[in-house]
Amino acid sequence: MRAKTILGMLMISLFSALSAVVIYRSVEPEPQSVTVQQAQPVKFTTLTANPTSPVDVPVDFTKAAAATTSAVVHIKTVFMPKPSQHQYYNPFRQFFGDDFFSIPYGGGYNQPKVASGSGVIISDNGFIVTNNHVIDNGDEIEVVLNDKRSFKAKVIGKDPSTDLALIKIEEEGLPYVRFGNSDNINVGEWVLAVGNPFNLASTVTAGIVSAKARNINILKGDFAIESFIQTDAAVNQGNSGGALVNINGELIGINTAIATPTGTYAGYAFAVPVNIVQKVVTDLRDFGKVQRGFLGVSIREINSSLVEEKKLDNSDGVYIADVIEGSGADKAGMKRGDIVTHIGDKAVNAVPELQEQVALYRPGDEIKVNIIRGNEDRTLLVRLFNKDGETTLKKVERPDAIDLLGASFRELTNEEKDKLAIKGGIMVTRLGRGILAQHTKIKEGFIITKLDKREINRIGDLENALENKSGGVMIEGVYPDQPGVYYYAFGL
Repeated sequence: MRAKTILGMLMISLFSALSAVVIYRSVEPEPQSVTVQQAQPVKFTTLTANPTSPVDVPVDFTKAAAATTSAVVHIKTVFMPKPSQHQYYNPFRQFFGDDFFSIPYGGGYNQPKVASGSGVIISDNGFIVTNNHVIDNGDEIEVVLNDKRSFKAKVIGKDPSTDLALIKIEEEGLPYVRFGNSDNINVGEWVLAVGNPFNLASTVTAGIVSAKARNINILKGDFAIESFIQTDAAVNQGNSGGALVNINGELIGINTAIATPTGTYAGYAFAVPVNIVQKVVTDLRDFGKVQRGFLGVSIREINSSLVEEKKLDNSDGVYIADVIEGSGADKAGMKRGDIVTHIGDKAVNAVPELQEQVALYRPGDEIKVNIIRGNEDRTLLVRLFNKDGETTLKKVERPDAIDLLGASFRELTNEEKDKLAIKGGIMVTRLGRGILAQHTKIKEGFIITKLDKREINRIGDLENALENKSGGVMIEGVYPDQPGVYYYAFGL
């Protein structure tokens, strides 16, 4: 009996042990299958200057900065104060000398104002390119080099339509920045902005090209050309006129404007492409004014609305809305409804691109224009004319007298002429610090109809009337909202 009891207890113990083993195995996780793979190559996330190089090389901005900072200058433009409304100006002094009916200036002057900007030395003998708005209407221009030397600069020429100006200091052996090619830069490419923001001399910032051929509607006038390079390199007040360079230190643009709700950098800056810069400064140096050629057409951007309206096959190219009679485009056979696809060998798919490419040529140049008419591709040879319908190049030996007036003008529409019952005239749209504001009581909105009894119907008429003019000048005209004819006199 005792033996059976012991045997039974052993059997129960053995059964319990086996049950515990079975239960453990049922809850133990199955081993995960692991596939052993060959280790993949691992690289540091270092940006490379040459993505095709088998060896990673960090982007090095030091050479471009070193090659550029010594050739970017600080420009200080001095604006002398105007007489206050309680002061008197003697208009006869311009014509008969200081002793004739001398009227003393009463009161006193406020302190001169100084604007700060940047400029880029482009030759070893002192030619400097900057923005027109940096030096426009300034009474004195001071250039401070990177080595702290200071020079007085003279204006060689200005071009408000591209917001560029050429000035010069008398010095030799200067460092300068070499021109690159703005057609060759790509969106995403690294660039440096060099200038003097907030009077902080020789400041360098880096970014990428974020867009090309950008029109931001900042330049005024009928012939304004905007095809800016957009970049996210930090640019602020004082950078205007400074250099935008590639990582080789080549000039690819002149920093001009920023998009900002606050007045300081907010993410995007805009530069005039160097190909336009090179053409403009060459003209200003050789002729004293820009020699600009025109196709003689009105153009429109091709968007989805125009594609639907005109039943176009695609949105490539630029649409010709109208052709001016007698223009180069008209004589070459261009017609309304044509689509321009190329200027020379350069494809154009936006209005700024077309304007930029045409701006590189002078009156008298013949350019190849590829168009689509219906389903047919055609190539036309167009001879460019200036705004007066001529092909001759005009040289001025001094800054344009029209620039000395310190004002902006526009031509009248036919409706305005009919309303005022006048044959023609040009309107003063803005007064700056020039002769008209300083030496006359003329107001914005005044319409000039005659200068020294010579009819003024276009801006070109005013330029021609003032060319080589010296001494006293008499202009007459009307105000749209006031009766009578008004006369103003000044001296050159």
